[in-house]
Amino acid sequence: MLIHRTSVVEDVMREWPATIRTFLDFKLACVGCPIATFHTLADSCHEHGIEEATFLSALRAVVALADQGSFASGVCSASTTS
Repeated sequence: MLIHRTSVVEDVMREWPATIRTFLDFKLACVGCPIATFHTLADSCHEHGIEEATFLSALRAVVALADQGSFASGVCSASTTS
């Protein structure tokens, strides 16, 4: 799965838990939100006034690090920093 503007928020967080920190950094409280099960990334950006390209780039950067093994599997990026 690749991250696209049409990716569902919950799917992204489930596939790459390290992205949760990015959602929080952008002031998105998507974790546990019932809307996350059907909201796309584009929907979230639109609803919260976030620049879509910037947000997608940030998510993709975290995913690239996670795919390279820079984050422990299943661990939020916030827990790997001091």
